[in-house]
Parts: sequence; C-alpha cells; structure tokens
Amino acid sequence: MSRIGKKPVELPGTVSVTVDENNLVTVQGPKGTLTEKISSRMKVSIENGVLTVERPSDVAEDRALHGLSRTLIANMVEGVTKGFSKTLDIVGVGYRAQMQGTKLVLNMGYSHPVEIEQPEGIKFETPSQTRIVISGASKHMVGETAAKVRKVRGPEPYKGKGIKYENEVIRRKAGKTGK
Repeated sequence: MSRIGKKPVELPGTVSVTVDENNLVTVQGPKGTLTEKISSRMKVSIENGVLTVERPSDVAEDRALHGLSRTLIANMVEGVTKGFSKTLDIVGVGYRAQMQGTKLVLNMGYSHPVEIEQPEGIKFETPSQTRIVISGASKHMVGETAAKVRKVRGPEPYKGKGIKYENEVIRRKAGKTGK
C-alpha cells in the first residue's frame, strides 16, 4: 500500500476543488487557480472537505501513480493557499541582481547583463542585490524558474562564486598546489 496515497488531503474553507470526467483536477484559492491532469486510472473523490485518491489495483504502476496523484493535488492545495518560494543567493564580487519593471536583470560578469522575463504566475523579488526570491502558486513552476535563474551562472567549486540556492552547500575543491 502507498502510505502517501492513502493519506486524505484536507481542503481549507477558502479552497474549492472540481474534478471533471477526464480526471482534470482544478483547484481555486486565494492565490490563484491551478489545474492538473491526473491519471485516468485513479479515482478522485471529495467528501466533507476531504479529498481522497483511490487506485484500482496493486500493480506497481498503479501504486506509483497513487502516491504521485495525491502529492500533486496536495501541492496544488498548498500552492493556492500559502504559495511556494525559493531563495537564491549571489556570491561573487560585482555580481548583482535588480528588478526593472517585470524583468530580473542579472550582472554576472558577462559582457552584457542577463535579462529574465517574469513567467505567468511567478513573482520575482530582490530584497538585496545579492538575493533573489522567486514565489508563486505552482511548486513546479517556482522550482523550474529558480533552476533557470541559477543556470545563468551556477556556483563554481573553487571559490564558490555564482548563483546558489539559499541552503545549498557547495563542495569546494583544492586549487593548484605549488612545488
């Protein structure tokens, strides 16, 4: 049995969930609306403010889809109520970030500043020149956008310069040794 799949998802009063005949789950809340297509083999039911996901059999694929489906729906419910965020730190002399309208402008030591447009449903913030906060309702989109920003200049192993996640530990390498 999938331990995660068996857990019910509690629905707060501010959240409304609808499931259509194609297993398209739509979650509406104060922070927006999210939709996700759940496998047609899973049965999603809502009773008394509690959402449950059931699987048809104990085949390995069904067990995997059971936990996945429940987690996707739980993340959507959490996203439209609280939201998700990722914080990136910039390490390096002269490296900085700033907002220009809806664009994030990164000066990362290249011959030109790198501009990243704010995707739909995602919000960029720069509380300081060396910190970027990416927030939104969709956990998937927040993580993907954070990875794209980090990819502009990932942390290097010798001095640790670049863009890294807030709590990421960069394994350092020893430099050249003299004779």
